[in-house]
Parts: sequence; structure tokens; C-alpha cells
Amino acid sequence: MKIKEGFELQNVCGEYIIVPTGIENVDYSKIISLNETAAYLWEGCCTLDSFSIDTMVELLTREYEVDEKTAREDCEKIFACWVEMGLAEE
Repeated sequence: MKIKEGFELQNVCGEYIIVPTGIENVDYSKIISLNETAAYLWEGCCTLDSFSIDTMVELLTREYEVDEKTAREDCEKIFACWVEMGLAEE
């Protein structure tokens, strides 16, 4: 997987949001907000040519004091959400 082009993370008044940068990605019915941890994962995944849930777990456990099982459960949810919302693609 990789982060789909045309989206970028911005910090607006202390809130992390995903902003579409291409007209094909504009959907004014949704605002995609990320917590600090998800924003960290987004930034980490954006620097990679491709990523997987395993990659995300590695990023998360390296940065935060979280066990691998909890990290994997959280990353699976985030990963599925990004795919469902069209933010990540093969």
C-alpha cells in the first residue's frame, strides 16, 4: 500500500486533518481528522514507497510505549479506515 497522491496532513489550530490537494479528491461532505498517533503514522507512511500493517506496527512500537498486540490492533483499524476512505491504494 501507499498513501494516495492528492492528500496532505495539516495541523489546523492543534487538530490534524487530511486535506485534499487535487480536484479529483475533493469531497466536502467529509473532514478527515487524525489524532496525534494516527498523524505520526501518516507522516511515517508518506515517506515510504509502500507500507503494510507490519510497517505501521514497527513505526508505532518504535515511537510509543505500546505492546505489539495493541499496536497491531490499532494499526489494523487505521489501515482499514484509510483504505475505505480512499486515502491509501495499492
